[in-house]
Amino acid sequence: MMRRSSTLVTAILCLSTVAFGAEPADSKVDFGRDVKPILARRCFSCHGPDEAESGLNLADKHSVLSAELDSGLRAVVPGDLEQSELLRRIASTDEYERMPPEGEPLKPEEVAAITNWVEKGAEWDAHWAFRQPEVVEPPAVENESWIRTPIDRFILSRLASAGLTPAASADRRTLIRRASYDLTGLPPTPEDVEAFLVDPDPRAYERLVDRLLDSPQYGEKWARHWLDIVRYAETNSFERDGAKPNSWRYRDYVIKSFNDDKPYDQFVIEQLAGDELPEKTDESIIATGYYRLGIWDDEPADPLQARFDELDDIVSTTGQAFLGLTTGCARCHDHKIDPIPQADYYGLVAFFHEITPYATRSDQQTNNQTDISPPAVQKQYAELETAIAALKGPMEEIEQRGIAKMSAPDQRRSEGPERQKLLERKLGGYLENADLERYTALSAERRRFQAQLKALPDRTLAMSVAKCLPEPPETFVMLRGSPHAPGDKVEPHFPVLFEAKAPEFPSDESGSHSSGRRLTLAKWIASPGNRLTSRVMANRIWQGHFGRGIVRSPNNFGQLGIPPTHPELLNWLAKTFVDGGWRMKPLHRLIMLSSTYRMSSEGNEAALAKDPQNDLFWRFDMRRLTAEEVRDSVLAVNGRLNREMFGPWIYPKLSQEVLAGQSRPGEGWSDSSESERNRRSIYAHVKRSLPVPILSVFDFPDSDGSCEARFTTTQPAQALTMLNGDLLNEEAKLFADRLRNESNSAEGRVRRAIELALCRPAEETDVERGLDLIGTLTASHGIDEDRALDLYCLVVLNTNEFAYLD
Repeated sequence: MMRRSSTLVTAILCLSTVAFGAEPADSKVDFGRDVKPILARRCFSCHGPDEAESGLNLADKHSVLSAELDSGLRAVVPGDLEQSELLRRIASTDEYERMPPEGEPLKPEEVAAITNWVEKGAEWDAHWAFRQPEVVEPPAVENESWIRTPIDRFILSRLASAGLTPAASADRRTLIRRASYDLTGLPPTPEDVEAFLVDPDPRAYERLVDRLLDSPQYGEKWARHWLDIVRYAETNSFERDGAKPNSWRYRDYVIKSFNDDKPYDQFVIEQLAGDELPEKTDESIIATGYYRLGIWDDEPADPLQARFDELDDIVSTTGQAFLGLTTGCARCHDHKIDPIPQADYYGLVAFFHEITPYATRSDQQTNNQTDISPPAVQKQYAELETAIAALKGPMEEIEQRGIAKMSAPDQRRSEGPERQKLLERKLGGYLENADLERYTALSAERRRFQAQLKALPDRTLAMSVAKCLPEPPETFVMLRGSPHAPGDKVEPHFPVLFEAKAPEFPSDESGSHSSGRRLTLAKWIASPGNRLTSRVMANRIWQGHFGRGIVRSPNNFGQLGIPPTHPELLNWLAKTFVDGGWRMKPLHRLIMLSSTYRMSSEGNEAALAKDPQNDLFWRFDMRRLTAEEVRDSVLAVNGRLNREMFGPWIYPKLSQEVLAGQSRPGEGWSDSSESERNRRSIYAHVKRSLPVPILSVFDFPDSDGSCEARFTTTQPAQALTMLNGDLLNEEAKLFADRLRNESNSAEGRVRRAIELALCRPAEETDVERGLDLIGTLTASHGIDEDRALDLYCLVVLNTNEFAYLD
């Protein structure tokens, strides 16, 4: 057996001591949260369920803690750092011995976490997210003056353990801009800023938060977060990328749900089973449009494969959006990391199997469009359509008697698309007088009914689960994920990792719309006892305010996800969320009134050295505006923003060059009026094959799948779009027009531009630079004063201060 040197053990202990964010010596190490995710990410490819090189499978407790390796050594000896070969290899500086052998070595904090775990007995706990959450009381802290809400106790306690202190509070001007964007996605007006700055009320900030939460624009901002998660788009993708009729009603449903502060459990149930509720409403029907948002191929090469791809999209999106679980791996085999066997994946498929495909090539409405017109209108349509249908039989009988007398070529024509023309031209010549009179009367009656039908108000249709299969198909485990290779039959059941009771379904009711399976699933997902649902949504709300969640992988709470930085806080937030009736606005308020949220983004060298990623929230992270916020802010500051809410999508103006990028240039894109084009970005048409450039360049998400968190890139196309693009140049001119209307002097216009765009008064240096630029453009470049002001406004809209918060 290889000898361990005391020097190596000392080095390991040093790493454990100096690593960032190290826990106090008496703190409990959580294997599922602190250790296993590291092993899964960095080690399982060679020492995991598929491969066990050198006899080591780090996914297996016995292999790690008890079995001998091929070398005769043991990977981990609980409590014994010197005899644990795993520690020696991950801490080695010898490139031939260090593990992992390829790529970067483990980070010091990762080595420290594994070392602490071994030193404290190497307890093999279940993954943190797969255990029932343990709720603890907010911890006691020394600096009570910093505490505004219980959230601050969790944050300050961790900061103190790491030897860090929170940043100073942000000033009022920063806070109103931050809060306005976080809750409405729009900048505050100069008048709102000034009123807040001079408000002497100690509750001024609290009242600001309440006002923003009550704003209709709150729903528009936070609906966009949800639309990212559920892969919202208004077209089908693939070559034709046809529109999804009435998909916009789902978007409006989400906006309204957020504005109404609909309880989240109800929000979940309506989307997953709104058509199965005992008392269905128009809203609950529209909510099931969730199922119809995915991509759909109207002419698949393998229809059965396409059908199961559609089901996989539903299962994967549902798992990620509501449970924070990635289930896709289990479509083909047992999940290699998380305890999700293949049978559990298909158990979930069985809940959804009765949902009809989005459409068929020949009928693209029946499965996905539900009539939600007022009952009186539906009754009128039904009566007239029944009356018209009753005329069809007698008329066809008379037609056939006439056709039988026609020539053979005409008889053949009557069997094809030319039938109607043939009947109109020739039928009368082949009918007996009695038949002709009867046919003429029936035709007149049909025309009368058709005219009445045409005079009715248009039907109100909603994209939804309009049709389910009469009997849920049997579901089988598909071998290697192939729908052409069915294996064992499975019944709908909840994943075993939840240790839940078997689902109970309503008794079969003849003629019912569906089986009720989805309602059973929805109620289980939305139950207070579900160990993931409330934590996943509480994490998303936190993410919306801080730019990242307590769990940085909000769609993946599994073992390949990123563990929570503050697990106790997450559990406490989730319980508070549920205890508050699953309402989101009180949770927003609780977060935003905390000292944690009100910190400035100012850095300090000591904290940056210890916690460069700000995992412990010692300051507020600066963030760039989202794609929608950039576009909407430009419209807001130039005074052209149309705040009209709801309704069908609008078409932003696109250049011919952009439209030419389609396989059929311009198809599926229309022109909206100027007023409509100035509406908020959430109403812009989301066409999968034709993203709006100003949005896509600022990281609008790919809508083919769920987006848990948007990228924030910095790339040349952004500068080119903002400086050279037609849209920004046109909007900058309109901004300048506003300034010309509001001030008669160049200095006044510069000051007003800064005030509107940057939410602060202009400093003297701002004025000097602005006037200098305008003067240089007119004196040295032969540009008139109006054009010079246009270009100055373009410069202001291109500043970092406009595009970034804090």
